[in-house]
Amino acid sequence: MTRRSLLLLCAALALPVQAETVEFAAVISKQSSHTVELPAEISPFLSVALHARVAGYVERVLVDRGSVIKEGELLVELTAPEMQAQIAESASKLQVADADKLQAEAQFAAAQSTYQRTVEAARTPGAVAENDLIRAQKQVDAAQALVNSRIKAGAAAQSAVNALQAMVAYLKIAAPFDAIVTDRLVHPGALVGPGGGDPALLVIQQVSHLRVVVPVPEEDVSGIVAGARVEFRVPAYPRRIFAGTIARVAHALDQKTRTMPVELDVMNRDGALSPGMYPSVKWPVRSPRPQLFVPKTSVVTTTERTFVIRDQRGRAEWVDVTRGAADGDWVEVIGNLQPGDPVIRRATDEIRDGASLPQSLNKVR
Repeated sequence: MTRRSLLLLCAALALPVQAETVEFAAVISKQSSHTVELPAEISPFLSVALHARVAGYVERVLVDRGSVIKEGELLVELTAPEMQAQIAESASKLQVADADKLQAEAQFAAAQSTYQRTVEAARTPGAVAENDLIRAQKQVDAAQALVNSRIKAGAAAQSAVNALQAMVAYLKIAAPFDAIVTDRLVHPGALVGPGGGDPALLVIQQVSHLRVVVPVPEEDVSGIVAGARVEFRVPAYPRRIFAGTIARVAHALDQKTRTMPVELDVMNRDGALSPGMYPSVKWPVRSPRPQLFVPKTSVVTTTERTFVIRDQRGRAEWVDVTRGAADGDWVEVIGNLQPGDPVIRRATDEIRDGASLPQSLNKVR
């Protein structure tokens, strides 16, 4: 008689299953941890398109595509002849304002001296008419007002000169951070200037420090742990394993893809990685709370149901479950089970629901 025939006969007659055919395992509870392969994209940590802040002509471009640049390094020089003329005109106005201020101060000093002498003379009764004293005071006030106005005019002229000199500094465009020039868009002689419609001069990107943007599916966001190390591979180096740390989380799902963007910080010291690469990330998935696990061989799947066979007071009980993630030889199950429940380790649908199980082996191994 075959084993299958024996099991069917035992089930039909409610006889105990042969002891040598049954082995039990306990349902265990633990937090699951596994990895899934997720596509990602590498982006530069910093990226900017450089534009001219003042109108002018490109005189020199000191770098080209692929150039490695340092913060503060001169990249492009512009020339603007009319700006020099404006500076000369403003400097001339400043000189005139300074001369006017000196003249006003001299007039104020003279008016004040006249007033002081008039006050001294007025101490002698009848020597000075009261009207002359009032006139001298008004002349002092007028001279003081003229000095104040000349001071304001001089300050305005100085501000204009300073503003133009600051704009001259914009004719030299320097690197805002350590980077690589990824695109050069102008050549000497081109007219450039501020405004959204003007073309960029250069595009620079920081590639020594990269961002790996991982779109994490909604069901896997529980594995996000700030600072965790995550490994990934890129097609350019299939045998090499790279790693980054979880640094930034969007904390919001994309409504179209139902994924949450998560950024890894990656130090690209040897320059092997480049922005635009599409790595495959081994994303860690951790359950937020303990889950139930049984041996993989305990789960039976038929065309009608998926179940495990639990020992219920010496008889087989089919318990419907939903299979989850695997963890080695064990698999997560969701169903009406409790930690410690004895289930048949090598289950089969040949052990019918309600069949008598051997008491001699009715112990978990």
